[in-house]
Amino acid sequence: MSDDEPKIIVDDDWKSQVEQEKAQLAKEEAEKTTEPESSDPTHQLPPASFVILVSTISTQALSALGFLNDPMSGKPNVNRDMAKHFIDTLGVLEEKTKGNLTDDEQSLLTETLHQLRMAFVASKNSEPEADLEVPEKSSSIELP
Repeated sequence: MSDDEPKIIVDDDWKSQVEQEKAQLAKEEAEKTTEPESSDPTHQLPPASFVILVSTISTQALSALGFLNDPMSGKPNVNRDMAKHFIDTLGVLEEKTKGNLTDDEQSLLTETLHQLRMAFVASKNSEPEADLEVPEKSSSIELP
């Protein structure tokens, strides 16, 4: 060899370092696949609870009564039969959970049902957005 050619020094430590880096990358990839799709806290669902169940069903009833605008048309879409179905579903929930709810949960369900039933009766001959107020959530229970 001449003095002008660079000398190549083979170091076996680089092989173990590359293996460690590969293992670390594989570990990070595995962690990414086990994480939820969105780590943004604003897109995470709240934990399942009785309050969320009652709120979800009552929101569907309010939507069917025309209190919420249809996202496609931007206008209320009244479907009294569907509203009655959701109100009746809450009634069944009240009947089947009697004696098994906390005082706050029972109060929430009773008040929600009363407000939805009154809104249903009042909406029979009127426009929901003109004559009715959207029932407010119970002040005794706050959503998470």
